[in-house]
Amino acid sequence: MNSFLLAFKSGFGFLSTIPVGISMEGIDELMKKIYFYPVVGAILGLLIGIVAYIGQLVFPDSVLAALIMGFVYYITGFNHLDGVMDMGDGFMAHGSLEKKVKALKDTTLGTGGVAFGILVLLAFYGSIRAVQDEGFTAFGFNLPLLMFGSMFIAEVSAKQSMLTIAAFGKPLPRPENQAYPGLGEMTINGATRKNFLIGFVFGAVVCYLPFGPIGLISYLAACISALVLLNRSYAHFGGLNGDGIGTANEIGRITALIVIAVMLKLSLNEYLGGLEWTLL
Repeated sequence: MNSFLLAFKSGFGFLSTIPVGISMEGIDELMKKIYFYPVVGAILGLLIGIVAYIGQLVFPDSVLAALIMGFVYYITGFNHLDGVMDMGDGFMAHGSLEKKVKALKDTTLGTGGVAFGILVLLAFYGSIRAVQDEGFTAFGFNLPLLMFGSMFIAEVSAKQSMLTIAAFGKPLPRPENQAYPGLGEMTINGATRKNFLIGFVFGAVVCYLPFGPIGLISYLAACISALVLLNRSYAHFGGLNGDGIGTANEIGRITALIVIAVMLKLSLNEYLGGLEWTLL
């Protein structure tokens, strides 16, 4: 199979639950062409956006928000949310870097992990509801199109957030008994400046298309959230691992939705020239 097609296929096997199959050869090709992360995010975002569009025509807002969350995790899996909970345990651990890293990597789930997981899920739900509420106030019957575009932008932003944190991060030291890099280290090694820039430009273009500058600003905000998370990962653990990369996915998605909702509330679209003419 062509290396580009193998990397593209492996992107779905690695970042989603779509049963395309995956192999170590495919993972190696994906890491060499990790700019496919936002490309895969765009296709997943289209699927999520279609569900959001149709659902907005049928279901009450609060019910739809929960259904969107369910579909997102159905199609992307819970691996990234698991990373959020592992990071929560590490953040809440007291003591030296070594103790925090041990809490990050152990297989038990503590109070910090549960709390972080709940907060992220509540923030995800709240951000979807905020887009619905502010969008209805601003644009009324164009809300289905708004939800389609918002969920599309959020998923592209989530995947580029992973690429961003990996591109600027350094991996945690390997355990002495581990001879080969884990998936987190492989992701960091693959996220070269060139690969980051290719993915970043692609994501910026496709997020600009639905809503103009509003989409682009929410995308940039998600990337910035990844850098903030990286700073906290350095402070607590002295480096970055796969859990931090997965957490960037969840935080980036939520950040993009929050920024869209805030800009709707502030009615910045009138001045930025994005939403109104696109949706009407």
